Amino acid sequence: MNHPSPRTLRTVTGELAADTVRGPALPHEHLVLDLDRNGGGAAVLDAERHAAAVTGELSGLRQRFGLSLVVELTCRGMGRDVRALARISREADVPVVAATGWYYEPFHTPEVDTAGVEQLTATLVREIEDGIGSTGIRPGVLGEIGSHGDVPTASEAKVLRAAGRAALATGLSLVTHAQLGRGGLAQLELLTGEGLPAERICVGHQDLLDDPGVHRELAGRGAYVAFDTVGKESYQSDRTRLRLLSALVEAGHGDRALLSCDISRHGYLRGEGGQGYGHLFEDFLPGFRAAGADDDLIDLLTRRNPLRLLTGANVEEN
Repeated sequence: MNHPSPRTLRTVTGELAADTVRGPALPHEHLVLDLDRNGGGAAVLDAERHAAAVTGELSGLRQRFGLSLVVELTCRGMGRDVRALARISREADVPVVAATGWYYEPFHTPEVDTAGVEQLTATLVREIEDGIGSTGIRPGVLGEIGSHGDVPTASEAKVLRAAGRAALATGLSLVTHAQLGRGGLAQLELLTGEGLPAERICVGHQDLLDDPGVHRELAGRGAYVAFDTVGKESYQSDRTRLRLLSALVEAGHGDRALLSCDISRHGYLRGEGGQGYGHLFEDFLPGFRAAGADDDLIDLLTRRNPLRLLTGANVEEN
């Protein structure tokens, strides 16, 4: 099976050597998606309406902060459009990694109901090896593999098992969606039970769970802990996020924390009055620096950790 090189990233515009990524990454974002289930049109990033705004934001962040990579976690059933991702990537001049998998149960596509774990695994492996649809674009990560509640539903457990097996078979890493931060330990237990090493797993949305003990346990077992909804104040205050992140770093787990904004609807875009993809760099990280974070820690959190998750290899300090 054609595994990626340990130091190579699969992006929507081709392979990219990890050691050429010299600036920060956004490891949990959406550039194009459709989660609209009621016709309201809010939970959408439309490729036609919003692509120019998304491209403009990313291009500006590349110029101002050196943004060097975006991991785009829109998967099956979430309105994924990898051709649009490739256009945005080229126009913004920012590499983008695409994903495959299934989100949490309300967004599962019909095959999840009828297929078993082995069939779902084969679907993911085929997409990883041969490309998404007829595009030839291959995913570079499994995600965001979802569950909600403290324990995955039967359908969610099936998807998690399939994604874990596909990750193991292809050499890719896996990022989860833990709804409101809950259920991360159960996700980790299930995935590692399939043989996937914890260091190839990132448990999502942990900044929405005000429980430093859970964060320490996840990191202590080797998993990455995602503080990936930075700026979404309606869910959690950035003040709480800073406290939780500082606690994890002070506990010795700075090498397991990831930071991103999870922009997931047009209202979050800067041009529509939202915080934008740049909130992490413009607002959150200056606050973290004011609390004592130095350049090396910022580089660890925003560049070296995401690259290590994706490739399994350490990268040099800037």
